[in-house]
Amino acid sequence: MRILMVCLGNICRSPLAQGIMEKMIVFNNLDWTVDSAGTSGWHNGEQADRRSIAVAEAHGINIRQQRSRLFVQEDFEEFDLILAMDVSNYHNILKLARNEEDKKKVEMILNYSFPGENRAVPDPYYEGGFEHVYQMLEDAVEALVKAGKSGR
Repeated sequence: MRILMVCLGNICRSPLAQGIMEKMIVFNNLDWTVDSAGTSGWHNGEQADRRSIAVAEAHGINIRQQRSRLFVQEDFEEFDLILAMDVSNYHNILKLARNEEDKKKVEMILNYSFPGENRAVPDPYYEGGFEHVYQMLEDAVEALVKAGKSGR
């Protein structure tokens, strides 16, 4: 499975989600890949926020190599599952969908830990705190891995 984590700037939430998923892929010996992107492009080429890097490192994850990039329409071809961090990004992704098949690939990440609730991962840059966001994403990624391993 090829997974894309998407937030607004691709410097806080989606890099953390990518790092957590990379760790889970190795731990569970999965034949999956993961990347991340942002719907704004404001931070293209930039490293993750220093606070995301710090909280990831506190959990044994290195996200220093990640660089922000813009979500593009071609990502629908490259990825099987596109996970939005909040409703705004979910809608921004869907605006680029070319067809129903593309739209079916897009989901809210926290629906894995809170099915059907469409909860948002708060932007830790402004609210929520980086450790709290890490814990939310870790729970969702663990649920995703369990669902994926059971054939969901």
